[in-house]
Amino acid sequence: MIRSVVGREIVAGHERVTIDVGTGDGRAVLALAAREPMALLIGLDANAASMAESSRRAARAARNGALGNALFVVASAADLPAELRGIASLVTVRFPWGSLLRGCLGADTWVAAGLVSLIARGGSLELLLAPAHRDNLLGVPAEPDEVVAVATATFGGAGLVLLEAREATTGEVLASGSSWARRLLGRTGRTGWACRASAERRPVLIRFRSP
Repeated sequence: MIRSVVGREIVAGHERVTIDVGTGDGRAVLALAAREPMALLIGLDANAASMAESSRRAARAARNGALGNALFVVASAADLPAELRGIASLVTVRFPWGSLLRGCLGADTWVAAGLVSLIARGGSLELLLAPAHRDNLLGVPAEPDEVVAVATATFGGAGLVLLEAREATTGEVLASGSSWARRLLGRTGRTGWACRASAERRPVLIRFRSP
């Protein structure tokens, strides 16, 4: 279901919490909730309409005893409910755009600060970024090495420790569960996928840890 806040009693009933920021249609949250029944999966997006179908699916499944560990919250990374701060073992941001992408890459510092505030001590932040010059996001880099450098400076300056930063593999792009990620992939056969990486849009995976 879509919530405005998340009660601490809900969080306490799960082994860990993952928050997917800018979750879009929320399908990645549902998929992960099904694979990890002991975890609480929270999809967060400022656009309630984009999450509506996944929220209805989660509510229907919960009534039947499944997917009770998936919920959705309407909020932006720059204006987060206090209940979410410091609860996440893992925060994910998968192929963001607009202000969320800018925030991951140093242009809107309050967005990055919001993401960091979600992470519990010892928790992690995982970014999958694929900006391109044609996106016309002024001040946002598009080359993978520049993306890594700016993201590292942004979140390192906010106190996170870099774990790894590199171009994402096709398997990692597909495993993200993001609907948008499939636009970066093309079929190589009846069951195979290949990443449509190009000079203008090359996915980058960056992981950080909170001390």
